[in-house]
Amino acid sequence: MNKKYLPGELALCVVLIINSLGVCLMAKSGFGISTISSVPFVFNKVFPSLSFGTWNYIFQTLLVLSLMILKKAFCFEYIFSFVVGIGFGKMIDVHDAWLAFLPNTMALNVLYFALGFLIIGFGIALANRCMLPIIPTDTFPRDMSEILNKPYKYVKTTFDLCCLTTTLVLSIGILHGLHGVGVGTVLCAFITGKTVSMFQKMLDAHVVFYRALIRPTKSETSRHTV
Repeated sequence: MNKKYLPGELALCVVLIINSLGVCLMAKSGFGISTISSVPFVFNKVFPSLSFGTWNYIFQTLLVLSLMILKKAFCFEYIFSFVVGIGFGKMIDVHDAWLAFLPNTMALNVLYFALGFLIIGFGIALANRCMLPIIPTDTFPRDMSEILNKPYKYVKTTFDLCCLTTTLVLSIGILHGLHGVGVGTVLCAFITGKTVSMFQKMLDAHVVFYRALIRPTKSETSRHTV
């Protein structure tokens, strides 16, 4: 089968647009936001003076710092990833604004959630394969799978469950209710990792990513097979 070649830079731009859209669609559905985004979402409810997008890149900064501590190294890739994370946070605020004008009905909410989940699953897979520093929330489980030498889907599921637990503790302990957590959030915690792995296999079968501007390092190239 002939594979198509796609610049990683273009793929990363697509990731920023569609993943932020997926997060906002799931939030609008009311069935619970994605597990990773549930942490900044609940912080936005506790401290509404900062936008949902702003809390996203604050959370991502903490993830980047955690990876630097675990690797005991200062990585330029993580700094670039942080910059990408800021762009992701800004795009969340953009999508949040226009999605507010769409109606909410039970049928539409189911559609919003399903589309949001599939978009995020594909977006994470695309991010993992684009051969560029990616959004910190995607970088963290990817690199943790390398550090721990464990399959990505298991590390991703564990990370999602930790995010879900953190959100539940903050939501119940501070807000005295469930905010951003629903049946969809719990579902995402268990199946996002497997869904991403499925999309990655599809991409591997049809697309070859390359850097159009910067030659990848040996370690970055090896990640294409994670």
